[in-house]
Amino acid sequence: MNTMAITIKPSVRKGKFVVEMDANRLEKLASMFGMYNPDFLDSLERAERDVKAGRVYKLRSLRDLRK
Repeated sequence: MNTMAITIKPSVRKGKFVVEMDANRLEKLASMFGMYNPDFLDSLERAERDVKAGRVYKLRSLRDLRK
């Protein structure tokens, strides 16, 4: 397995951090997670259409789904 050099920096905000890596490493990581899969790319296009059509809204909590 290939090694991946990344930099993780703490953020000013509690519970957040910044991850830095170069673009080539990011593409390798995306490929390992299957993000270049045609089904995944199709789902992104469907999601963009849903956002444009207004069928998406922000949730504050998963409990909001029960309402």
